[in-house]
Amino acid sequence: MQIFLTSLDSTAAILLRKTRYSDTSLIINWFTAAHGKIKTIAKGALRPKSRFAGVLDLFYECEITINRSLKSDLHTLREAVLSDSRENLRRDYPRVALAAYFVELLDLVTEPDHPVPELFDLLSRALKFLDQKPPSRRALEHYETELVRLIGIRHPDVTSIVAIGRTYHRIPASRPQVLKMLSE
Repeated sequence: MQIFLTSLDSTAAILLRKTRYSDTSLIINWFTAAHGKIKTIAKGALRPKSRFAGVLDLFYECEITINRSLKSDLHTLREAVLSDSRENLRRDYPRVALAAYFVELLDLVTEPDHPVPELFDLLSRALKFLDQKPPSRRALEHYETELVRLIGIRHPDVTSIVAIGRTYHRIPASRPQVLKMLSE
């Protein structure tokens, strides 16, 4: 008889993406303080009386408890307690677009299951800023500058986005559209 053990783990997390898995379940991508990027399955999340009702939305910050899988990179979400819904962030499209750009950029420069607490803090601060202030080109450039500093690819002779492009051989496709939106 084979026994598979799972470990229960709690961490602060920001919801990056959610995808329907079945009629009642969701796959949730998180950026966590303790584990970096992870994926969880939220079983029953789409049921009317789900314990996850009102807690699983984009850019929400939660304290999550997961059963870590030893067999795959898909862990089971056991609990999610909302700590910051960032209500104002959803008030206009430019804020949402800039928040999505921050997430896309973070996704580009990080690997799954690789904790980088400084990047979690950066994303959390950036989303909190967007919740309280209007989006701006300055906010976008500050995020990029802090990101390259934290991951150690800052170069004095090039802009942050050029450093990212050179290191990762691409930049997020949404950047030009977000910049255009911020200049209008």
